[in-house]
Amino acid sequence: MPQIIVMADPPAKDGKATVMLRERVNVTDFESDHFATQLVQRLGWAVGDANQAEQGDGRR
Repeated sequence: MPQIIVMADPPAKDGKATVMLRERVNVTDFESDHFATQLVQRLGWAVGDANQAEQGDGRR
């Protein structure tokens, strides 16, 4: 099944990638406007978290 993954770059100090969002999606999911709107919101949060992690501010 397709996935959307948002990761911080570079990897955490332990060498492991910091995954902010990993979500499986299906073509039929996008038939729902509600799903699409919520997905964009989750993507925005994940990108913001990844940006903070890249700045060394809140690495998980």
